[in-house]
Amino acid sequence: MDSTQRFSARVEAYVKYRPGYPAAMLDFLAQELGMGPAAVVADIGAGTGILTALLAPRVGQLWAVEPNAEMRSAAERLLAGAGNLSWHSGSAEATGLPAGAVDLVTVAQAFHWFDRAAFKAECRRLLRPGGRVALIWNDRLTNTPFLEAYEAGLRTYSGDYEEVNHRNLGEADFRAFFEGDYRLDRFENRQLFDLDGVLGRLNSSSYAPAMGTPAYEGLTALIRREFARCAVDGQIAFNYCTLVYSGRV
Repeated sequence: MDSTQRFSARVEAYVKYRPGYPAAMLDFLAQELGMGPAAVVADIGAGTGILTALLAPRVGQLWAVEPNAEMRSAAERLLAGAGNLSWHSGSAEATGLPAGAVDLVTVAQAFHWFDRAAFKAECRRLLRPGGRVALIWNDRLTNTPFLEAYEAGLRTYSGDYEEVNHRNLGEADFRAFFEGDYRLDRFENRQLFDLDGVLGRLNSSSYAPAMGTPAYEGLTALIRREFARCAVDGQIAFNYCTLVYSGRV
């Protein structure tokens, strides 16, 4: 499947159940990466605008690039009131944005889908001298019995979970992408879900088995069983470490 189309059928769940990003991370972008009120920022692979919505109030001009029409349309509806935001249908490798006009490029939950060499060339074209790139992921932790079981269930029942997992990226990939030194910063993040929320969070993932398949039935049975065993006051915490790899290209 074309990676830009993997989420077309999951837009509603993505909007409702994917985690946002912590305030401390946004403060870091402002304080360390020049994301100030006059900055021009390009949010690439912007999806349904989860990060985009948090960036818009903090910057001067924001360009959001998302090739998936369903995700982009949902974001445009949700963020229609942001006067400094414009949406573009380009790809990470060919954004269609003007050259030499961007102070900061952000990528949330998407870099592992890109042609990294082509995206690096595009970032070099877009960025002003001294501009930087921030690659961001909410990395789901496995630090509770429920989250351990959830991770094991994905590995058992999802056909391509291992293949598309962003954790397949290693330090060699980041060294090849960034020029010179880059940094990794970590921030705590979490969501609280009831059972419907946990199932919605599952269905927001491109690697979740299709509804109605034996794999989906097996995985959701596991989730229901572990939820009943582990929930506190009818809720489960999804704990994340928000990772930000940043540097120049």
